[in-house]
Amino acid sequence: MRYYSTNKQSDKVDFREATIRGQAPDKGLYFPEQVPQLDKGFLKQLKSKTKTEIAFEVIRPYVGDSIAEADLFQICEHTVNFDFPLVKVTDAISSLELYHGPTLAFKDVGARFMSRCLGHFSKNNKREITVLVATSGDTGSAVANGFLGVEGVKVVILYPSGKVSKIQELQLTTLGQNITALEVDGTFDDCQQMVKQAFTDAAVNEKIFMTSANSINVARWLPQQFYYFFALQQWKGEEAPVISVPSGNFGNICAGLIAAVSGLPVKHFVAACNSNDAFVKYLEGGKFAAQQAVATISNAMDVGNPSNFVRVLELFNHDFEKIKSFISAFRIDDAETRNTIARVFKQDNYLLDPHGAVGFAALKKYLERYPSEKGLFLETAHPVKFENVVSESTGVAVPIPAAMQEILQHKKSSIRIKASYEELQNYLLK
Repeated sequence: MRYYSTNKQSDKVDFREATIRGQAPDKGLYFPEQVPQLDKGFLKQLKSKTKTEIAFEVIRPYVGDSIAEADLFQICEHTVNFDFPLVKVTDAISSLELYHGPTLAFKDVGARFMSRCLGHFSKNNKREITVLVATSGDTGSAVANGFLGVEGVKVVILYPSGKVSKIQELQLTTLGQNITALEVDGTFDDCQQMVKQAFTDAAVNEKIFMTSANSINVARWLPQQFYYFFALQQWKGEEAPVISVPSGNFGNICAGLIAAVSGLPVKHFVAACNSNDAFVKYLEGGKFAAQQAVATISNAMDVGNPSNFVRVLELFNHDFEKIKSFISAFRIDDAETRNTIARVFKQDNYLLDPHGAVGFAALKKYLERYPSEKGLFLETAHPVKFENVVSESTGVAVPIPAAMQEILQHKKSSIRIKASYEELQNYLLK
C-alpha cells in the first residue's frame, strides 16, 4: 500500500514512512492509494472471529510489507486486549462502549496501535523520535499511556489550559519519564496549529526527528476502523445499523466511513456535533468554512477546523452529493447535552458522558425522521472523566474506577506557554 498527500505535492510513501513522518512535506495528510475491499467470506465469519483476528485482517492491507505479519498480529493483539461491549439503551438505540481501555477513552486503540508500530520502526532508527501531539482531551492521555516508556521515543503534548477535565489533565501531566505536557493559554485549534507549524519548520526538523500522534497520522487514524467491526460483530438487528459518531477532528467518523466504503454494512452515518458545527453548516450549504472553536462541556469535540475533513472529501472524490448520501449531521448544544444525560439516566438507567450524550441525541433526531430504523452511538469516554457535568445533570455521584482513584492523588506537572508558535519553537530547539 502506498500513501499520497491530499495536497498532491509530495512523493508517495509506504506505511512505515507515512507513520514516521506523520504529515506530508507539503502539509497535506496521507491517504491510501486504494481502499481495500473486504472479502465476503470474512464478513460472513465476523461473529466467530476474535477481536485480534478482525483487527489484523482489517489493517493488514494498509500496512503492506512494512511490518511482518507475525509482528503485526502481535501489535493488534496488544492493541485490542480489552472489551468493546455493545449495550442496549432503548429498543432502537444501543451504545458501543469504547472506554474500557487503560485511559477510559476510545483513543486508546489508535494510540496503542501507533505506539507499537513506532516502537517497531524505531528499533532500526539511530535518531530519537519526538512525538508531537495536540489534544482537546482524550488524545493526550491515550498517547501518553501508549508511549510511556517506549525506548527511543519522546512525547510532547500540547493541551489548552482550563479546557480539559481534571482527570484528563492528570492523565497526561502525571506520568513523567518520556512524557512532557505543554499547557497552552489558548484553544485546541491554537495547539493544533502550533503542532502543524512545527512540522513545516526547517530549523526544528533539522534538529529534531518528529512525528505526530494526532489522527492526522495514518497509524492513529486507520485502526479506529476496528470499533465499527466490533459493533457489527455484536449487532443483532436484521438490517445494518445507523451509526452516530461524536465528531470533533473527524478522524473517528472518517475511519468508520472508510470501513463502510471497503464493504462493512452500515445503513448511514450521523456526525454528532456540539456547538462547533462547521460540518453541519457544510452539509446545509455545500461550502466548508472553518470557525473559531468555542468551549463546550463535550470538550474533546471543540474543534472549529477539523483536520480530517479533507480525508472525507478525498474518500468521496469531493462529491458533495455522495457525502450527503452517506452522512447526516446534527448540532447538539450544551443545554440539550445536559438534558440528554439527565433524561437517559432517569428513563433508561444508562449513564452517558457528554460526548456520548451528543451522539445519543443526534441519533435520536435522525431516528425521529426514520422511525423504522435502528442504530448505535459511540460512547467515547467513561462518564467519570466528566464527573462534574454528569453528576450535576443526574443528581448522583459517578462511581470512580479503581484505576482513577490513584491518579487523583497525583499532582500535575506541566510547562505553561502562550498560544504562540515562537514559544513552542523555543522549547523544541532547547
